Amino acid sequence: MGSFIGHVLPGTLFFLVGIWHIWCSVFRYVKNPDKFRVKAWNPVPGFSDKLKYLELYLIVIGGFIDLCVELLIATRLNFFVNGVLNSTYLNNFEHSGMLLMFFIFGFITLLSQKSRFLHLQEGALCLIAATAFCAEYLLFYFHSTTHKGLEGYYHIILVNLIGFCIFTTVGGTLFPISFPIDLCSGIGITLQGLWFYITGFTLYGPFMPNGCHLKNDEITCHSVNHLVRGELLANFQLFILVFCVIVFVVGSYCKSVCLLTKR
Repeated sequence: MGSFIGHVLPGTLFFLVGIWHIWCSVFRYVKNPDKFRVKAWNPVPGFSDKLKYLELYLIVIGGFIDLCVELLIATRLNFFVNGVLNSTYLNNFEHSGMLLMFFIFGFITLLSQKSRFLHLQEGALCLIAATAFCAEYLLFYFHSTTHKGLEGYYHIILVNLIGFCIFTTVGGTLFPISFPIDLCSGIGITLQGLWFYITGFTLYGPFMPNGCHLKNDEITCHSVNHLVRGELLANFQLFILVFCVIVFVVGSYCKSVCLLTKR
């Protein structure tokens, strides 16, 4: 069973990285469409070298903090019971493996940028990012926690969004000059972060649909009609998120044109 904080923390990381990726992708394309290249990460321009790698620091530090929450705080260090792995915290152990992959991606990318001994091309970095998304996909697809009913529906949507992220990051390697691929990568990451928020607020927060409730670490609905109504609510929430992200993309394009026209 998940938790509110367990969805908000990773959701914040994905949202911040995704929204920054969208803006940078649009701005770089508007600035020079002919020289556009797909990027696995985007530096912060106009600042010192330390702030230049702010996105990578966010991935590394944020991933490490979330990893500590899942592996150390949530489990209370009770890793083993009678010499075997504590089954009570299998959910946390699985999440820790996913977070470790994103931590590794951020660390390797940061090392590649700041060290002369390891210099990887953008295509290779995209594949490493795709590997992290694959680990996340497998986690939520073969989860030890039984996702049934309304909870399962929300996680099916999440799995599809993760699959979209895998597709776009691999596409960044295969089509290194494709603006749509790079933009869709940012959109997928942003939607994934927002969906973590929606899942947290809906299933473990104040937005629980009428007729459904959380009891004994299980979400149940009073009737099939209440379950269907909850699933329709999830569809509507996803539509609103997609609409808002598309509006942000259009707004980013217009803002980029205005900024570059004034130069």
